[in-house]
Amino acid sequence: MAEKTLMELPRELRALVTKGREAATRDNFDYAITLFSQVLHKEPACFEVRKALRNVQLNKAGGRTTFFKKMFTGATTSPLLAKAQMAVRNNPAEALYLAEQMLDADPYNAHAHRLIVEASESLELPQTRLMSLELLARNSPKDKAIVIQFGNALADSGQTTRAESLLSDLSRQFPTDAEISQALKNLSARRTLNEGGYENLADGKGSYRDILKDAEEALELEQEKRVARPEDVSARLISEYEQRLKTEPDNLKVQRSLAELYTQKNRFDEALELYERLRLTEQGTDPALIRAITDTKVRWLDHQVSQLDATAPDHAEQAARMAAEKLEFQLTEARKRVEQLPTDLALRFELGTLLFQAGHVSEAIQEFQKAQGNPHKRIAAMSGLARCFAQRKMYDLAARTLQNALKEKPAMDEEKKDLIYLLGDVLDKTGKKDEAIEQFKLIYEVDIGYRDVAAKVDAYYAAQ
Repeated sequence: MAEKTLMELPRELRALVTKGREAATRDNFDYAITLFSQVLHKEPACFEVRKALRNVQLNKAGGRTTFFKKMFTGATTSPLLAKAQMAVRNNPAEALYLAEQMLDADPYNAHAHRLIVEASESLELPQTRLMSLELLARNSPKDKAIVIQFGNALADSGQTTRAESLLSDLSRQFPTDAEISQALKNLSARRTLNEGGYENLADGKGSYRDILKDAEEALELEQEKRVARPEDVSARLISEYEQRLKTEPDNLKVQRSLAELYTQKNRFDEALELYERLRLTEQGTDPALIRAITDTKVRWLDHQVSQLDATAPDHAEQAARMAAEKLEFQLTEARKRVEQLPTDLALRFELGTLLFQAGHVSEAIQEFQKAQGNPHKRIAAMSGLARCFAQRKMYDLAARTLQNALKEKPAMDEEKKDLIYLLGDVLDKTGKKDEAIEQFKLIYEVDIGYRDVAAKVDAYYAAQ
């Protein structure tokens, strides 16, 4: 079924939507939910109504679901969950309706959102599917499967750049994960295909033969990248691409692949020369290209540090100077990216992190405060904000920020452990030793090897 606009609904249903919106403005959430649900039961394909319903559900919950509320609603959602799970394959529309009822009680219910994703996929409702995937990814930013699924859904909706940014963030958290790396490569290939001919076809300037040629070429390049590259394979690929550029000097995909290979082989001057050529083309404003250039320059600076003579008497001084130069370069580039894309809150989070590292705490606070608006960076931004407050000895603000962040982190993952540890450290510095140790004990109970919590907790009990 195709998704419908509000104007495609019958007049009587549009009247119910109007009443529902009026009820929502008066904070009469239960009545608004009832009206919107009636409309969706008859017309499940109207995304505008579903989006309005979701906003009301979230507003009614006050932004989060408390433990008490979960306990209270558990008895009502379990039967609905069982019925929806049974219906999702044979009657996805009914499963979608049942899942929405679960969200009336708990709009963050992961089981309900997963059912909505599955049902909306069967019903071919991409916006509905994307909305639930976004909430799932926001609440579980380190859930690899969900984030990859959300990224692919973004790409399906034409938001390939955002999808690449999302998976790049995940890749930085799990740099050795092959599945994430492969998902990123697949997105890159999709972007290449989108850039390589379909727009020309729509304008009457290209042909299907051109598109097929580009598709085959992109696939060939991506397959070559997936192969483990011993020295001889890398050298062969570099030689092949260099020969191709002699006959195809305007082939942007080959230029980009060759630049990546040059970077891997520490041939930074040649890599940057190719990247600069790419900047003069239509790809010049591509955020992924700009990021690649910055990352190559950072790797070049790291390589220079690795080449320093460790036995030299001024080694530490040279290394510190070059580290400062690297940070200054990263900071300058981050500022440029934020100027170019001021609404990209992920870039503001990155800038805030670099500002904090550089000691520009006041500026970092501003960036972290803005970055909280990005659901995928919200918790990390709150953590950064708390570190800034602690750096300025504003311990009460730091503690309150961390406590608010922890309210939004139900699962005890690495990010939550870091928040708890930081809160314990802040409380300890304010002389609240007993409250601080309670935080460290929370980590000790689940991960005795985390940082130095074992030493802290053992010392506390030894002193009793």
